[in-house]
Amino acid sequence: MANDHILTLSCPDKPGIVHAVTGIFARKGHNILELQQFSDATSQKFFMRVHFGPTPTESTEHLGPAFDSLAGEYSMAYDIRPVAQKPRVLIMVSKIGHCLNDLLFRAKTGQLPIDIPVIVSNHPDFAPLAASYGIEFHHLPVTRETKAAQESQILELVRQHNVELVVLARYMQVLSPTLCEAMSGRIINIHHSFLPSFKGAKPYHQAYERGVKIIGATAHFVTADLDEGPIIEQRVARVDHSMSPKALVDEGSNIESQVLAAAVKWYAERRVFLNGTKTVVF
Repeated sequence: MANDHILTLSCPDKPGIVHAVTGIFARKGHNILELQQFSDATSQKFFMRVHFGPTPTESTEHLGPAFDSLAGEYSMAYDIRPVAQKPRVLIMVSKIGHCLNDLLFRAKTGQLPIDIPVIVSNHPDFAPLAASYGIEFHHLPVTRETKAAQESQILELVRQHNVELVVLARYMQVLSPTLCEAMSGRIINIHHSFLPSFKGAKPYHQAYERGVKIIGATAHFVTADLDEGPIIEQRVARVDHSMSPKALVDEGSNIESQVLAAAVKWYAERRVFLNGTKTVVF
């Protein structure tokens, strides 16, 4: 995939978009290796992801004028990035580490196309784990009185490390509207229930009290509304009356790791598009 690139775009839906986009690649001599598109009849928006290549060099400047003109004609937002370019990810965690450990392992073994320059926690517990992977660790305690200052430190780390995505890997603090707005569309959370059921704290205990037969996990973008952000991925497992709250937690932890890893991978591969309160995932 040397010098392959990914084009992503969204715009108001109208005839001629696919023809116009593919025509640019044809005129410039690029091969389309993979293409997905979706027209949403409700929002009347069009979404497209194109894997194309090769280009003579890593530069795609020669495509800029054509796509800039197209963007003006179709009120289009677009982005072109090399397939090999990994997003830089800041991971936040509290005292439950299975999702963090899973992400670190997948990134280290090449299963997850991301770079992780820094980990932030409101507890010191995972400093040794971060050190074992050679990753910078910041213990940033937080209280109601210090939240604004602590989140300012987080945003400074985002700036210093050129972070594109923040992942809440069981970070058990509610982010302020200020941080949510500053990183809008760039924070992914794993919630340990099949949303919209059992929001907030201790969802497995809530599920146990209700005698559910299915538990799940939800990866979603973070907004100022708790556990209400656009959903990226969900998975479930069957449970029964014999399982204790701890058994539900143990079963759920496996689902959480899988769902969060999938959401982060799809984001890294430029497969996730925001569509109002929902997402489009190719």
